[in-house]
Formats: sequence, C-alpha cells, structure tokens
Amino acid sequence: MRFNFAIVLATLVALAACDRPAGGEGAQAAARTAAGFPRPDRPVAGIVSADWSSGPDRDVADESGQLIRDLGIRPGMAVADIGAGSGYHTLKLSPAVGDKGVVYAEDIVESYISGLRREAVARGLANVRIVVGKPDDPKLPKGAIDRAVLVHMYHEIENPYALLWNLAPSLKPGGRVGVIDLDRPTPSHGTPPALLKCEFEAVGYKELSFTQMEGGVGYLAVFEAPKSRPKPRAIQPCKAPPPA
Repeated sequence: MRFNFAIVLATLVALAACDRPAGGEGAQAAARTAAGFPRPDRPVAGIVSADWSSGPDRDVADESGQLIRDLGIRPGMAVADIGAGSGYHTLKLSPAVGDKGVVYAEDIVESYISGLRREAVARGLANVRIVVGKPDDPKLPKGAIDRAVLVHMYHEIENPYALLWNLAPSLKPGGRVGVIDLDRPTPSHGTPPALLKCEFEAVGYKELSFTQMEGGVGYLAVFEAPKSRPKPRAIQPCKAPPPA
C-alpha cells in the first residue's frame, strides 16, 4: 500500500492541534467575545416562553411580595425588570413603586413585551416604561435604577459577564440587583448559587444576601452594584461545576 506523505503529515498536524491543552493564546481568544468579555463556561438555556410560570404556585408563594420586601422596594423607586416577558412581576412592581416611581420592563424579545405594553395601557399603569434590550446590554438609562430584578431567566443570558458589565452604569450608587432562580444546572433552567455568585463578583458586584424563598419558587440572591468595573479582558471566567 502506498501512502501520500503530504496527506499523512497534514493529518498529524491536525491531530496535534486538537490535542493542545486548553488555555493557550488561541483558546483564550476563542473563549472571548469580540469586545473581550469571557464566554460562560456552561451551557446557556434556551428562551422557552414569555412566562417562567404564571400558575397559582407563584401566587400562593407570594413570589412578588417576597421579592419586593427582601429588596426593600419602596414608593418612588426606579426598578428594572430584566427579562420581563409577559410582565408577571412588572404588573406587581408598578403599584409597589407608585405614581412617583417607574418600572422599566426590559426584554430582548420584542413580541413578548408588546403584549405587556398593551396590558399596562389597559390597566392605566403610566409608570411602566418598555425597553427593548440586547442579549449583552439591557439598554437602561444611566444612573437611574435603584433596583434591578432578574427572575427565572439568568440561565438564559447568552453572555452574563457583558450584560452585568453593561447593567452596572445604570445602577445608582448602592443600587441592588435581585436574582431569583432554581438551584440546578443551567440546561435545566436554573443556576447553581456558587456559580451565580462567582459570575457577579467577577464583574465587581458584591453579594449581600442569599435566601431560600418560601413556597418552593427558588432562591433569592441580592447583589450590590459595583463601585468600579474591571476591563472586559481582565474579567476572569468562572468554572462551572461538573454535571451531577
């Protein structure tokens, strides 16, 4: 049997490239976005619907009430509901902040919040502002937000480091971010708490509290806005826990 030496050599070179350990210059470049943000070391769950659940379990558990109380949301505040979807929380946050407050209902899927816009108008909720964001930037006004909430959607964020980095300038000094999620792997539509804490802290946020919510709707982690942000290429990605 005759061998083509050029083909054999090319095959060996390709195999050697595949066997190079991760972490080299080429691997790091591939693991970052064009803007320099690291890509998450975990699967990103797909966006399945405008609602995580609108069933009575959330109502019975008083999920919105727990969120409002634990985040200290008061009349006159500006609150951002990131990934608002059909507005389950937006419609409850609106009366909580009152006429002098504002709720920014943000989502990247315009068709989801178009229905919310109609519902807010029908209910006469003049303090609701609809915002169409981007996967890596919620597009909120700078220095305007007292509280931001991300409810049962953090695991769907394509680039969490970029989104959190771009969210930070919108938060007032001392502003807080509340995340409600389930303690399970991201492909199963949850986020392990240690991974959540690591990703937030990588961008400069500080975890203030972590509590299991009543009614089995998940946990609530609260973070304080960063006093300063690292440069995107200085952000160190977090290692996801191995599958159970």
